[in-house]
Amino acid sequence: MSDDRKQQGQGQGKQPQQGEQQQQQNGAQGQYGEGNYKASRQYNEGLKDHVQHHDIEKEARDAAPKSDAEQREMDEAERIGKSKSKAGPEGDMRDGGNSKG
Repeated sequence: MSDDRKQQGQGQGKQPQQGEQQQQQNGAQGQYGEGNYKASRQYNEGLKDHVQHHDIEKEARDAAPKSDAEQREMDEAERIGKSKSKAGPEGDMRDGGNSKG
């Protein structure tokens, strides 16, 4: 550590680390750790409301591919998404994405 940095730190006590600073800022806003409780609560309430007031089975049928070409397109999009995951294209997420294969 340089002499300048040592001198700056003298008399000021321990400098908060980046994670501590973030936690302090989030704590001041009523949020702790990595979660945003208000956003989670709003999402869960919206999801519950949607499930109670909409025909989920019909929405699932409506979202199904309308043709073989659309099915192939959806399968390709899924393959691309899985190839970018930690588990890889054929990985099993039950091991936390740590499969080696």
